[in-house]
Amino acid sequence: MELIKEIAKDKLVIMVTHNPELAKTYSTRIVEFKDGNLISDSNPISKTEENQSNYELKKTSMNFFAALKLSLSNIITKKGRTLLTAFASSIGIIGIALILSLSNGFDIQIDKFEKDTLCQMPIVISEQAMNVSEEDMMNMMGETTEEKSYPDEQVIYPQTTMKDMIHVNNITKEYKEYIDSINPDWIGGISYMRATKLNVLSKVGETTKLLNADNMFFPLPEQIDSSRTDTIIEDNFELIYGKMPENKEDLLLLIDTKNKLDSTIFEVLGYTVEDTISFEEIVGKEFKVVLNDDLYKNMGNFFVMNTNYDELYSNENCVTLKVSGIIRGKEGNKFAEYSGNGFTYKEELMTYLIEKNSNSAVVKEQREKDYNVLTGEKFDLTSEEGTKVKDNILSYLGDDTTPALIQVYPKNFDTKAELLKYLDKYNEGKSDDDKILYTDYAETITTLSGGIMDAITIVLIAFSAISLVVSSIMIAIITYISVLERTKEIGILRAIGARKKDITRVFNAETFIIGICSGLIGIGIARLLLEPINIVLKNLTDLDNVAQMNPMHAIVLIIISVVLILLGGFIPAKMAAKKDPVNALRTE
Repeated sequence: MELIKEIAKDKLVIMVTHNPELAKTYSTRIVEFKDGNLISDSNPISKTEENQSNYELKKTSMNFFAALKLSLSNIITKKGRTLLTAFASSIGIIGIALILSLSNGFDIQIDKFEKDTLCQMPIVISEQAMNVSEEDMMNMMGETTEEKSYPDEQVIYPQTTMKDMIHVNNITKEYKEYIDSINPDWIGGISYMRATKLNVLSKVGETTKLLNADNMFFPLPEQIDSSRTDTIIEDNFELIYGKMPENKEDLLLLIDTKNKLDSTIFEVLGYTVEDTISFEEIVGKEFKVVLNDDLYKNMGNFFVMNTNYDELYSNENCVTLKVSGIIRGKEGNKFAEYSGNGFTYKEELMTYLIEKNSNSAVVKEQREKDYNVLTGEKFDLTSEEGTKVKDNILSYLGDDTTPALIQVYPKNFDTKAELLKYLDKYNEGKSDDDKILYTDYAETITTLSGGIMDAITIVLIAFSAISLVVSSIMIAIITYISVLERTKEIGILRAIGARKKDITRVFNAETFIIGICSGLIGIGIARLLLEPINIVLKNLTDLDNVAQMNPMHAIVLIIISVVLILLGGFIPAKMAAKKDPVNALRTE
């Protein structure tokens, strides 16, 4: 009654009672009724006052801010319990925030790795490429597709095999010219691998050997624009001894980041695996490339290889190759770290050798014959396979300038997109057989890495989400306990004019405050934990600042916290609103 008297100072309060003593004690005006008729009025209104009155009757209401203020007052009286509740509810938020921070950080690291390193991995165009559809990829990875197991239809469907996924690229001179026309600003370099055999001789002491050059010598990526340097080399490798190649006879020796070299190359240089080689000993090392007319000798209808390697080594027609410098991957460059090792040669060398060997006697003879002039094997020129075998032999002998494999190195991440569009444009309007497909290893790596990371993130978030559900249930229980504790308060609020929805609003406001606190505590603790987590990950993975919280994730998690806790407290709030005010007031 004292509360109602306080409210009546600036509000009109009408009390209906059968207790005259109560009316006399608290009322400022008493109007008595009997059998529906007015008996008396302690302070009647005059006609003048009645005419002048502009009073409008309004419905009682409690807005959300008033409910928020009332709930805040109640929460302040039990700060300890509220903080513990908010902390317990924040555990799920902490878990999800940390997982999202790690996932976000790894995505940034992958993106950075792709931009700084993987974008410079070559786009490979070879004689064969994989043509894998999204459905095939899902099947290979064991993921579910729309195809159902144990179908009812009495039909048999074809199953895609690895053979069906292999696409044969017909790399023609026209396509090479198309590649040569790539905008030089898009690429760091291009290298062409040809089927032509490099007949390299190496002299160690008194012994001369014919090397298996395919495993030791590879082309140096070069810019199409001859006025520019080989940026792919400069960007990823450093010259640690000697000088960069100046002409077609110069070679570079590529060693790994630990200054190691393949043991096979050690033997070629005349050393054993127990030895070490000084840079000075390697730079200046010579090799000889033998031309066809000196290597292959005519013996009637066939050609045989000249095995007098000492004589060949001294032949003045040989091209003398010399190691001009040693390169090694730059520190911190992952692309360079995973590169192989061996000798690199300039494109000019292969162009020169093909020009010489294409006019050799063995090549001219092979063009005319329907059998292999080296082995005597007959070609079935009536079939496509037989013609292809002959073409391969001619390519091996140096009669074909068409590359067997092209490696295009994007200049950077931004230009790579333009480069891929250019390569795709070639296939527009062509049949499947005439299309040239490429392999983008960088995209494959990032797709697999990203897919694995997304899968791990989803699993971990699912586990953390369980704690959020538990938190919601806990909030429902705590809100229900609060309803029981505040039954009399509910009765008073109803007695002084609060509606059922106002009571619901009061308890919803309370859970809203707890939800906000829970979210802020969860994000705050997760943010504090990022620093020690990053220190641990730095020691384990050597990666800096892996865990990075996305501000948008933080905002979304706070909203999720509020929504879940509001849902958890919704039913108890409705129960509170349905309590009978008379019975509620009698509760002690």
